[in-house]
Parts: sequence; structure tokens; C-alpha cells
Amino acid sequence: QVQLVESGGRLVQAGGSLRLSCAASGRTFSTYTVAWFRQGPGKEREFLAAIGRTADTTSYADSVKGRFTVSRDNAKNTVYLQMNSLKAEDTAVYYCAAAFGFFYSLPGSPGSYSSWGQGTQVTVSS
Repeated sequence: QVQLVESGGRLVQAGGSLRLSCAASGRTFSTYTVAWFRQGPGKEREFLAAIGRTADTTSYADSVKGRFTVSRDNAKNTVYLQMNSLKAEDTAVYYCAAAFGFFYSLPGSPGSYSSWGQGTQVTVSS
């Protein structure tokens, strides 16, 4: 399995931007589909975005479409989540997750992903 480490979370004002990074170990990172999830206090884990192995396909939750952008650099074994126009309700712990292989439809269920990072805290002040 691939090992994942998220970074980039911090306190930011509403309306601001952040870029989260998900760094992966292993030389086969390009064989993994990667997604971002978040979990706010007292809430279930929520799908945000996913990206295919070669970045040719992406998928977004309606709640972040147009504000968040997922990308990847397989040469650096890293996936990014650019977050713009942040709102107080975006406050959560953000996780990246990886699933081995190709998917015709990028999955949004946490159970579809076998490798997870420890998470990075994003706090948006209003």
C-alpha cells in the first residue's frame, strides 16, 4: 500500500485560499486513484474531489465545485487540493485517500479507498 501525508492546513480568514498537499511514498503512485475528504466536528466524512491516475479525469462534490480544484504531479508523488473562496463551514480535518487501479467512475465513498493519511486541520474564521 501507499503511505500518504497531508500538509498545508492552517487558520485562514473567510474568503481566503489554501493549497493542501498529499505526499505519497512508493514508486507506483501513478497507479492509484486519489481523493480528498473532510470531516468536521460531529459530522460524517465527506467526499470533496477525486482524480484519476493520470489526471485525465476529476470529480467534485457539489458543495465545492467551482471553488476547489484537485491536481496531481506523479513525478513528485503528490496530489494537491487548491481551495478558494473559503467559508467558515469549510472548517474540518482534511484527508487524502488512495485506491489502487482504474475506475470508470471515480468513487466518492470512503470505503472505496484503502490508504489514508492522518489529516490536516483547516480552520476558516468568519
